[in-house]
Amino acid sequence: MSQYDVVVIGSGPGGYVAAIHSAQSGLKTAIVEREPTERLGGTCLLRGCIPTKAMLHTADMLETLKKGDQIGVMANDVALDMAKMQAYKGRVVQKNAGGVSYLMKKNKIDVHLGHGRLAGKGKVSVEKADGKKETLSTKNVILATGSTCFHLPFIDMSPERVLDSDAILEMEEVPEHLVVIGAGAVGTEFASVFLRYGSKVTLIEMAPAVLPSEDHEVSAEAEKSFKKQGMTVLTSSRVTDVKADAAGVKMVVETKKGDKTSSQTIEASHLLVAAGRAPRTQDIGAKGTRLKINERGVVEVDEFMRTGEPGVYAIGDIVDTPWLAHVASKEGILAVDHIAGKNPRPINYRLVPMCTYCSPEVASVGLSERAAKEAGYDVKTGVFPFSAIGKAAILNKTEGFVKIVADKKYDELLGLHIIGPKATELITEGTLAMELESTIEELLMTIHPHPTLAEAVAEAAHAAMGHAIHI
Repeated sequence: MSQYDVVVIGSGPGGYVAAIHSAQSGLKTAIVEREPTERLGGTCLLRGCIPTKAMLHTADMLETLKKGDQIGVMANDVALDMAKMQAYKGRVVQKNAGGVSYLMKKNKIDVHLGHGRLAGKGKVSVEKADGKKETLSTKNVILATGSTCFHLPFIDMSPERVLDSDAILEMEEVPEHLVVIGAGAVGTEFASVFLRYGSKVTLIEMAPAVLPSEDHEVSAEAEKSFKKQGMTVLTSSRVTDVKADAAGVKMVVETKKGDKTSSQTIEASHLLVAAGRAPRTQDIGAKGTRLKINERGVVEVDEFMRTGEPGVYAIGDIVDTPWLAHVASKEGILAVDHIAGKNPRPINYRLVPMCTYCSPEVASVGLSERAAKEAGYDVKTGVFPFSAIGKAAILNKTEGFVKIVADKKYDELLGLHIIGPKATELITEGTLAMELESTIEELLMTIHPHPTLAEAVAEAAHAAMGHAIHI
């Protein structure tokens, strides 16, 4: 029987990063992965972050070329080739999956392919695809089993017409009319992809705003932009009935405005259900352990990712923290550092950057204006538009703005919210500033190179102090 210090179950960005950090910490480490294609990387790499961003990059390039004549680039007959796009996406995924496998070998991590389960104190069983089982002996286990698409119970998923975020990645043709349920990160990203690929797109959201977890000004700007691009956006709306056949999908949508509710029937070629994800904890061997799993399937952990079962940790999409790849990675490192006795500092979840790669991009960190006021802060804000930034004009992408939320009393940066070009790259500036507990004055005193998009962050800081320069 193999003996390990740490066995990680699941090779997503939480699991494989934990395994690498464990091996680098001098711990004998194994990782278990049940993916039928025998590729490592988990949902993020195989069916999430990486393939969707490849599709978004294709959409960005397509849009840029179609608008090339605005800046003197005449690209005639620009068109999308779905087969070549799929091949490109597949190459990107395969290259990254191969990179994870290489890192396992480089760090001398044993990879066991099969379904991993807790199997009693200090034991993990691995059931292989052929039904054979092996048992690993280990001092510690890190559960990183991730999540799966959440399906609405009243909707029958059809592989041809009613899709989840896994199935739509494999589309071989551009849908004529795509309806998307859910205007969170996943829904808006796919809506942005297929709108620019040429589909008619209808986006339906139960909340009163798209991207409802973002600052209210950012949500409003995103909805305005989506509509301007030609997307139909229905907020305060819910789908109550769906019927699908070989010809298409017919659904009933109820929309609430004030005290009145109206109903309409929408016919489309395809429906994407992007109503969230569910933790994958149904078959992890929890029975007979001290693991506490709530009614949503989430594993309870403490600030060091310890479960109630001694020697068993849980990270990523199966715990009640933001379900993001970068959060899972940090949690994996935290768990390993605790196992290694390094006395690590718990994660400050207030400083998690949230990124949505729709068009325009949206990113934020910290408190929204509304949340800061609800928390009791005396709030000041500063907003600066990309339309007044030279680099944005050069890129021909002047939509959106940077918004700073700060505390009047101590001038502390409480939140940074960005909608516009490269928002998901720029947000790191705010994350670092908040990690260092920077004031707004320190942010604006930081010299920002010109011409860059980052100047909008400094200008928003100036605006919060009441003296924006370039507007």
